[in-house]
Amino acid sequence: MKALGPEGEEAAVKYLKARGFKILHRNYKTPLGEADIVALDKDTTVFVEVKARSSSRFGEPFEAVDSRKQERLRRIALFYQKRAGAESAIRFDVISIKDGSERTIDHIEGAF
Repeated sequence: MKALGPEGEEAAVKYLKARGFKILHRNYKTPLGEADIVALDKDTTVFVEVKARSSSRFGEPFEAVDSRKQERLRRIALFYQKRAGAESAIRFDVISIKDGSERTIDHIEGAF
């Protein structure tokens, strides 16, 4: 099974749920772009970017979360807070999935 696209996001959701996160939204769309996963970790709203690759041939999956993507997620988070009328703590995580001969999931909390 390849951990690409929707399958990678599904693996990330299962991973987060198993660790006690409450999934609030998947593929949260805004005029500013889309957040892969919005979750709640205790009292912190977490915006999760999921990157999945079948190998490290072109670098580790998390390396694809460049400064442009980070800024986009920050803006999406502000949009989310304004729309929800809430000012909870926010964190940005990255879930990096490699699905080579064996699937590995790396969760980088507070990635940026």
